[in-house]
Amino acid sequence: MRYALAYSLRNPPSGFVIIAVYVDDLNMIGTQKEIDDARTHMKEEFEMKDLGKTKFCLGLQIEHFQDGIFVHQSNYTKRVLKRFYMDKATPLSTPMVNRSLDVEKDPFRPCEDNEEVLGPEVPYMSAIGGLMYLANCTRPDIAFATNLLARYSSSPTRRHWNGIKHIFRYLQGSIDLGLFYPKNSKCVLVGFADAGYLSDPHKARSQTGYVFTIGGTAVSWRSQKQTLVATSSNYAETIALHEACRECVAPVYDSSHTRIKWNIIEKEPTKIFEDNSACVTQLKEGYIKSDRTKHIPPRFFSYTQELQKNQEVDIEYIRSSDNAADLFTKALPTTVFKKHVHSMECVVSKLVKRKDSIFSRGRLCYGTLFPKS
Repeated sequence: MRYALAYSLRNPPSGFVIIAVYVDDLNMIGTQKEIDDARTHMKEEFEMKDLGKTKFCLGLQIEHFQDGIFVHQSNYTKRVLKRFYMDKATPLSTPMVNRSLDVEKDPFRPCEDNEEVLGPEVPYMSAIGGLMYLANCTRPDIAFATNLLARYSSSPTRRHWNGIKHIFRYLQGSIDLGLFYPKNSKCVLVGFADAGYLSDPHKARSQTGYVFTIGGTAVSWRSQKQTLVATSSNYAETIALHEACRECVAPVYDSSHTRIKWNIIEKEPTKIFEDNSACVTQLKEGYIKSDRTKHIPPRFFSYTQELQKNQEVDIEYIRSSDNAADLFTKALPTTVFKKHVHSMECVVSKLVKRKDSIFSRGRLCYGTLFPKS
């Protein structure tokens, strides 16, 4: 997907249009006058067909409501479930089971010497590919489980395949789940970062997780195993914050022209919330070499501190129970899992389609109306 940003040719400029290009398909967003002008000019140069408002794009379903836009992949999810004969499976409430603290009993441990590796007749890689497209586009709730099981693609066992089927059963119970972007929400970018210390105890690796929201709805997220061995939870959290800051800079820079000219987004530091108080304090006060930090490469401090100094990011502390990035670092109990999914505006399409707008009274998740906190 390629993007192009154009401004009005009038002086002074009165609007803008952003064009997203994929092969020979175009999506436009911007001020109505500039969209109409761009469409007219392009029709003069190319043979084009105007399909109106975008309803389908690369497997994504986009529904337009008075309150906002709902993006989901219910049709794609149904096809994936049917492809792997899981369309009639019993639904589950979470995408994975809670992991055991005992390394020997962990259902997601690597293949053991006396364990049989699944052959090509089991479509493990194909299932991972189908799940990854969901996890990357509209289903942040399955990002961690998919990332964890993707590690064993070269030598999957029956345990890992059961984990794949567990995700399918969860999807069976949440086919219509998607992301709702409210119309009247504040267009402010907010980030959450977290790390799961020794999430992979077998290789002594931790997990990085972060999510960025605009108007309370997730727009960018990641769940990824760290490539370095973190010797403390503070080290792991510092790496996670470093990665989150790198991700934060890209959309801020990309939207800088639009933000400055039309004040679509106020020019203020992007808040990134982290639940490790020691890590937040160190990044605010500056890197001081001590017994606690001397083993952490200074680059993980320097980049984040420079962004703070330039007022591009603002690192703030948040309680672990309120950190939405917790969803991307570990398996969570059902109540905590649903709370974090709800906090990213993941809602059910059947409830979005109700004629009376209940988004003014609360937010929806898994068919339940939660009062605003």
